[in-house]
Amino acid sequence: MVRIQRRKLLASCLCVTATVFLLVTLQVMVELGKYERKEFKSSSLQDGHTKMEEAPTHLNSFLKKEGLTFNRKRKWELDSYPIMLWWSPLTGETGRLGQCGADACFFTINRTYLHHHMTKAFLFYGTDFNIDSLPLPRKAHHDWALFHEESPKNNYKLFHKPVITLFNYTATFSRHSHLPLTTQYLESIEVLKSLRYLVPLQSKNKLRKRLAPLVYVQSDCDPPSDRDSYVRKLMTYIEVDSYGECLRNKDLPQQLKNPASMDADGFYRIIAQYKFILAFENAVCDDYITEKFWRPLKLGVVPVYYGSPSITDWLPSNKSAILVSEFSHPRELASYIRRLDSDDRLYEAYVEWKLKGEISNQRLLTALRERKWGVQDVNQDNYIDAFECMVCTKVWANIRLQEKGLPPKRWEAEDTHLSCPEPTVFAFSPLRTPPLSSLREMWISSFEQSKKEAQALRWLVDRNQNFSSREFWGLVFKD
Repeated sequence: MVRIQRRKLLASCLCVTATVFLLVTLQVMVELGKYERKEFKSSSLQDGHTKMEEAPTHLNSFLKKEGLTFNRKRKWELDSYPIMLWWSPLTGETGRLGQCGADACFFTINRTYLHHHMTKAFLFYGTDFNIDSLPLPRKAHHDWALFHEESPKNNYKLFHKPVITLFNYTATFSRHSHLPLTTQYLESIEVLKSLRYLVPLQSKNKLRKRLAPLVYVQSDCDPPSDRDSYVRKLMTYIEVDSYGECLRNKDLPQQLKNPASMDADGFYRIIAQYKFILAFENAVCDDYITEKFWRPLKLGVVPVYYGSPSITDWLPSNKSAILVSEFSHPRELASYIRRLDSDDRLYEAYVEWKLKGEISNQRLLTALRERKWGVQDVNQDNYIDAFECMVCTKVWANIRLQEKGLPPKRWEAEDTHLSCPEPTVFAFSPLRTPPLSSLREMWISSFEQSKKEAQALRWLVDRNQNFSSREFWGLVFKD
């Protein structure tokens, strides 16, 4: 009986000891957790379209980086850093202290910070920019920053002077932006020089027995550039293999029919067999250059390009693409392509730069060397990170000026930051194609409508007070 009691007492002691040990361990972990460094880094955007998502961070996060230290006597204070509020929730982050060189800013999508005295900038994603809810009235110390890598078809209002000049900082495809994204679809100079997918000319000549000289792959039909009208006309003068939903006359293998497969190795191998590819943008804007242009250059296919009027500033060499704008009619373009197709010497002049690995365009080389972000490169920040830090750095520059008693600098976007002509039709393309099989009329009317919206929006914003949708649309449709 005594032994049993001793065993029970011993078991009780062990239980108490274990409990105390667990409590002490838990307390130690809690205390250590208070000083744990938490770093959050934005995910890369693929092809400029996939939005980033991050786990929420907390206001008691801290950084020990370049002068930022945690004071054990008090918690990290939000008042220490300017707040950058994503009004369009592109990043999905409820709160993150981001380091930009020697500066740091607090980035968030939480609109409860609208009236916080440390909120210095509002970040907008262009595609989601609308008039339904703007951070108004706009205070003197509130900067507006625009990130927009897309073409006008995503939001025409931004492409008019009354709206683009609302922003203090921009990151767009234009070289005139504070953070130009002109090369957003080009990973590096090395991929342009790479011969990985290059099919020798002799092989391409043999493949011509079953392939057309030209290939076209588009599934976004009848965009503002009216590209399908041009290609449709061109097809009456020269053979074109069209794989996409637009003007399709040839099918891709089943596993490559998904648009997400356009960066797959199998798709590259098919396109690389062709001599020429129709690389037509969905809109005609200065410096709006997408993968439609860079992809064929990477694959060793000569792009027949229609899009950016400033494309000559970005060619790898003077003779690396055929420009549609240099031909008065599709008939002339077809004749020129047939000539190159039948003369190996003339054709090779367009791929000589790639065969030799020589890129002579210094503007292109400099742009890639000096850009502060990477494309599909885990070792570099992506362009969202770069945009955030560009705004953060400029905000801090103004804070330091004010600390010295100097007035802050006020930057403003100009209409050159997004320069695109209104949608039009080719001379040979009728405005109406019964029974309205084209979207041309819609794009033209949308552009005209967006002009009125831009003017109304600017007028209301300049009143420096909030307004309702009813007020806005009432002004738009006012006679």
